[in-house]
Amino acid sequence: MPQINSQTATAQAVAASALRAQQARMRIIAENIANADSTARTPGGDPYRRQNPIFEPHAVGGGEGVRLSRVEPDQKAFKQEFNPGHPGADATGYVKMPNVETLVESLDMRAAQRAYEANLNVIETARSMDSKTLDILKR
Repeated sequence: MPQINSQTATAQAVAASALRAQQARMRIIAENIANADSTARTPGGDPYRRQNPIFEPHAVGGGEGVRLSRVEPDQKAFKQEFNPGHPGADATGYVKMPNVETLVESLDMRAAQRAYEANLNVIETARSMDSKTLDILKR
């Protein structure tokens, strides 16, 4: 079956790749928020480390889209909290806390949601343009 390529099909393919990338970004942000209080269970151990999504350009349907290439741990230092009764406390009584800021994660989540919605609008607009073009051709 021959493949029909059009400008709107390319726009839809690029937007679909961005939808998948933003969906993966939201999943990583959700994991970061879920583990914002996850500490080590052994004395002096490291807690959960924030994860960052890394994107790269990707050829799709005659255009250039985006995809998640990898997830990297954030190398920012851990916060410390004095809690000598915690099982993860070191010899001085301090517990390493995750380097996750829930406010930053919430703002990142909102940005990812807006990017997702924008790409969804691109797909809907492209479909509407195709539909109107077909209506014109039927006349």
